[in-house]
Amino acid sequence: MTHDPRLVEAVVRAILAQLQAEEPPCACHDAAGGCCPDRMGRLLGHGAERFGLQARAGLYPSDIARLIDHTLLKPEASRAQIEALCGEAREHGFATVCVNPAWVGLCEGLLRGSATRVCTVVGFPLGATLPEVKAFEAARVVALGACEVDMVINVGALKSRDYRLVERDIAGVVESSRKGGALVKVIIEAALLDDDEKVRACVLAKTAGADFVKTSTGFGPGGATAADVALMRRVVGPEMGVKAAGGVRDLQSAKAMIAAGADRIGASVGVKIVQESQGVAPAARGASGY
Repeated sequence: MTHDPRLVEAVVRAILAQLQAEEPPCACHDAAGGCCPDRMGRLLGHGAERFGLQARAGLYPSDIARLIDHTLLKPEASRAQIEALCGEAREHGFATVCVNPAWVGLCEGLLRGSATRVCTVVGFPLGATLPEVKAFEAARVVALGACEVDMVINVGALKSRDYRLVERDIAGVVESSRKGGALVKVIIEAALLDDDEKVRACVLAKTAGADFVKTSTGFGPGGATAADVALMRRVVGPEMGVKAAGGVRDLQSAKAMIAAGADRIGASVGVKIVQESQGVAPAARGASGY
């Protein structure tokens, strides 16, 4: 059931007022005050505590693989590459493999009995399809074995201030996914939004019952930034997860996202990140080819 748009508007206004009442924008980011990772000490605990972190800089999970969605979403990905992706996921213990819907059944079989789950995408990468189609797609991929569903919001509807449609779009996917026990992450494609719209997108995802908000598809004009992750974490609070995806290329950038409040990282270079965390010289490329 969707919420009255006036209620959503009231929640958004309250959050924006709280953000604006805090410290002024920092010099190193053109973002709301407090978004700079160097000033994030009081915010680290929101997401990081789920993984036993302490709220001070320099401390990250000893097993960073459990925070990574090992990702291969390129349209030209072959079966052999998907099989290699799953092999790497088994070896390193990634949280999930994130693949296009056509590969869900294959990955479910390859990963059965392992700690790694199957994540897939819905309405990807544009988010501009019909709510009913997204809900049906979610139901089908969950039936095939997906445990997590990353859906793209209707960006045009958000920019048109049609908040009822945006919430209904998300809620339909949440309902379809929950019937099969799957989590839902809402991709807001932050690079297409201003800060006001990012806040609204996160509030709508929360009111629609999603489990995570996610920065990017990786196919848009930009990927994850620490400032966006920090802003999203402040909006959703500790009740939801925040996933940073797009442009996370190494251990240093992954650590920056975790420090800003991310508790899941989407990356096509998961093997490289894990090897760097272990002090091992990374291979040239993984199954994803990135």
